[in-house]
Amino acid sequence: MALLDIGMPKLNGYEVARRLRAEPWGANIVLVAVTGWGQAQDRQRTAEAGFDYHLIKPVMPEALTQLLASVVVPEAVPTR
Repeated sequence: MALLDIGMPKLNGYEVARRLRAEPWGANIVLVAVTGWGQAQDRQRTAEAGFDYHLIKPVMPEALTQLLASVVVPEAVPTR
């Protein structure tokens, strides 16, 4: 799981999400947009960039805890 701020300078969260999704290993990463923007068009834009979830700042601890508890993470694969 990766929480990405949308409004980063130089390389924003949308572009980071697109680049992650373009990699074979990035297909199964759970991406969470963290942003101050919460309108319908903002949520549509994060979905189009490849995000799985959209959280609005300030993120309430309860919302993050609930999200973490609900996400199914693929089983870890040993590296050796």
